[in-house]
Amino acid sequence: MRRRDFISLTATAVIGLPHIAYGQTKATVPVIGVLAPIKENTDLARLRLAALRMGLKDEGLIEGTSYSLAARFLEGDFNRVEPLVQELGSLKPRLMVIASMGIGATHKLYPDLPIVFTAVAADPISLGLAQSYVHPGGSITGNVMNAVGGEETMAQKRLGFFRELIPGLKRIGIIGPSTGPLLIKEKKALQKVADQAGFEITFYNVRTPDDLEGAFASGRRDEVSAFYISGEPILFSNMARVMSFVTLSGRPAFGPYPEWGRAGLLLSYSTDPMEGWRNAGAYAGKILKGAKPGELPILQASKFVLVINQRTARSLGIAVPPSLLALADEVVE
Repeated sequence: MRRRDFISLTATAVIGLPHIAYGQTKATVPVIGVLAPIKENTDLARLRLAALRMGLKDEGLIEGTSYSLAARFLEGDFNRVEPLVQELGSLKPRLMVIASMGIGATHKLYPDLPIVFTAVAADPISLGLAQSYVHPGGSITGNVMNAVGGEETMAQKRLGFFRELIPGLKRIGIIGPSTGPLLIKEKKALQKVADQAGFEITFYNVRTPDDLEGAFASGRRDEVSAFYISGEPILFSNMARVMSFVTLSGRPAFGPYPEWGRAGLLLSYSTDPMEGWRNAGAYAGKILKGAKPGELPILQASKFVLVINQRTARSLGIAVPPSLLALADEVVE
């Protein structure tokens, strides 16, 4: 479905969403613990929890009667993972739904507690979280944004679309944390294309949000043609701050998740995170009804979203080719 007016879409989706619930509503209602890296009390948080509830509803479960959500948010501070996991653990949840960061810490603290991950970009097999995609074994399952090695392919596809918009690229500045497992794959993929196409890749390390100003300033001094914003959680959780520096740079920028394109990046392309949250809700529902997580296959993403921000293109004096507009799933006017 093509969506041309994101502001209208967001407003429609958010209206009427249930308030984020904490703890148990009744002593007999099982608690589902939720840990998300994003900020609380935002449209982004509400929409993701709405998708989670939708998945639970798909399994015939009703909040307040069949389950209760206990949601905690890292607010972009990943030093809070363990304390918040312990806080959720004190509520004696029946299972935990984890978005990217916190899966390992939760499993370490509560090895027998069922865990459903929402939409991780890393390979859960290589991380030791599961035995296989078909039969995860143990207490962890969920869904991934890409198959093994898929993020490299996604990053290359992303760059392919971007080069249609900016055909004369000379140097791309990558913004992200040097030790991030996702960034390592993104960097490898982008470097491979750069080597073949004859342009340069320069990396700017962002360990904390305070490094953003210096990273973008260095990119401007190096006269990069454009910036690539990594899909690493530290950037996603500080999207508004990142976007302020992108705008200040005056350079076109591209990245992964749809929210980036909607927030102002010229282009974004990835799987649909909302699908991952809904799938996680459905798996949580199955587990509440008696399914064993180790017997629920890890799901692969099936929906892909190309977002082009026409407003940003106009501000940068970029004419988006009609052929690319025709491919876009969303065009932000």
